[in-house]
Amino acid sequence: MSWQIGGKTLNSRLFIGSALYPSPAIMQQAIRSSGADVVTVSLRRQNPGEGGGSSFWQLIKELQLNILPNTAGCHSAKEAVTTAQMAREIFDTNWVKLEVIGDDYNLQPEPFQLLEAAEQLVKEGFEVFPYCTDDLVLCQRLRDAGCKVLMPWAAPIGTGKGIINPYALTTLRERLPDMPLIVDAGIGLPSHACQAMELGFDGILLNSAVAQAGDPVNMASAFASAVDAGRQAYLASPMPEKNTAAPSTPTLGTPFWHQDK
Repeated sequence: MSWQIGGKTLNSRLFIGSALYPSPAIMQQAIRSSGADVVTVSLRRQNPGEGGGSSFWQLIKELQLNILPNTAGCHSAKEAVTTAQMAREIFDTNWVKLEVIGDDYNLQPEPFQLLEAAEQLVKEGFEVFPYCTDDLVLCQRLRDAGCKVLMPWAAPIGTGKGIINPYALTTLRERLPDMPLIVDAGIGLPSHACQAMELGFDGILLNSAVAQAGDPVNMASAFASAVDAGRQAYLASPMPEKNTAAPSTPTLGTPFWHQDK
């Protein structure tokens, strides 16, 4: 089922990255296998203006997908804004996945610089997809700054731990009911993605879980199925949890069959 985000219509709720694959060919195959409509690319890590990156960008173009440039590797609002401006010129898109890293150990976003960069980029007409933690107050401030999409983490980038704080993500979904929320970072297994979608999140962005799998192509397909399953489960309104057991087959009002002796 198609859906709208950032002024575009998508068919898939899985966003996929383009880094860390064993080879360019496997990258292309895995991204196609994912069924994703959006692929993220990093301007700072492989500049298309440099000759060494030209073949990579040609492979990305061949996929004919929506490109979501990111500001990976930036540590300040100034760096991130400059990188986003360059990406808009190169890729002819006002979409940007805004990353401003505050800690090099767990790659946690720097909230103050992130908010500053988001405010400026929104004013410049960007559709800002901020990579942030699951902190409710930060997410509210980013919304108030004009961000129409948020991308909270499940866990630190590349850890594959899955959702480490379900309470925080559930709170975000409940307190920001009309805000598109894409879980970004920390997803390691298709079951993690399915869990996030079952919580009511609108999509999943991942890279390492596919690129570093033993078989990236098949793993991409598995994630596509998991995202779809989680979305359908959420729409189906799962049964509430209970503290006591309840029989699945009721006995009241049903006949008992007795065998003659």
